[in-house]
Amino acid sequence: MAVLVSGGAGYIGSHMVLELLDRGENVVVLDNLSTGFWWAVPKEAVLVQGDIGDEALLERIIAEHGITEIAHFAAKIVVPESVTDPLGYYFNNTVKTRALLESAVRGGVQRIIFSSTAAVYGEPAVSPVPEEIALNPINPYGRSKLMSEWMLGDVARAHGLSYVALRYFNVAGADPKGRSGQSSPNATHLIKVAGQAALGQRAGLQVFGTDYPTPDGTCIRDYIHVTDLARAHLSALDHLRAGGKSLTLNCGYGRGYSVKEVVDVVKRVSGVDFPVTYAERRPGDPASLVAKADRIRDELGWRPEHDDLDEIVGQALAWEDKLRTRNTA
Repeated sequence: MAVLVSGGAGYIGSHMVLELLDRGENVVVLDNLSTGFWWAVPKEAVLVQGDIGDEALLERIIAEHGITEIAHFAAKIVVPESVTDPLGYYFNNTVKTRALLESAVRGGVQRIIFSSTAAVYGEPAVSPVPEEIALNPINPYGRSKLMSEWMLGDVARAHGLSYVALRYFNVAGADPKGRSGQSSPNATHLIKVAGQAALGQRAGLQVFGTDYPTPDGTCIRDYIHVTDLARAHLSALDHLRAGGKSLTLNCGYGRGYSVKEVVDVVKRVSGVDFPVTYAERRPGDPASLVAKADRIRDELGWRPEHDDLDEIVGQALAWEDKLRTRNTA
């Protein structure tokens, strides 16, 4: 028996791998390493370099390793890029998820945890955002994930699968033990970019949009620590193994911070007053996304342990510093 983690060499997937290994699970990682890193996968896990769209490869992995569950993280995730390359996003996020689901059905996999996104809500009319609100994504990234949610639900009903789809809000931070973090040098995550600016790896930080209908004019987001998020996946796995019903749940803390507030925290924690410039809004960015996060606590018994923006920023900075040493070693 083993858990297959697609995209397990990437940011969130690698933290899921760590959590699974920490409690003695057998783990197989499938990653094409287009944005992930081989060294992010501990030697205790099996790493297969390949693509989730390769059905023959998936079916072989499922059979050879006795895969009982799949945690599906592999995806393209950059909202502005999805606006300029919608076909690439629909192919990578939706078409390839279909291939993964077909392989899972053929291989007899019964439980799937799906990495979804708060982008399925678009510009929600209420805040915090509950799961049952009308879904109206405003960018191809969100639409590609919503299509995958629909497919997953349909496949589950037709073939007896059970699943948990977790709608992430903004993921940030790094493993508290310093084993993994956001490693892509070109990542667009705010805390990552601000950390690079604080460490002198960027000339400064650019803020996109100061005219949103928010208190300070910049976007508001709900930042969840990546380790808390990975442990939400573990809770989902335990729920499904216990015979629990299929669920779609928000993953966030229920509290938002504006871009300017986050920048101020990064400056304070780092002790560096890096330059900040302002630009027009980016296409596809909603003004505010904050989770209503009661359901995940009620259904899975999940309790966050790192709900502190200073801690999130501090660990992100520590990882960025470690990564700089690794890249120059």
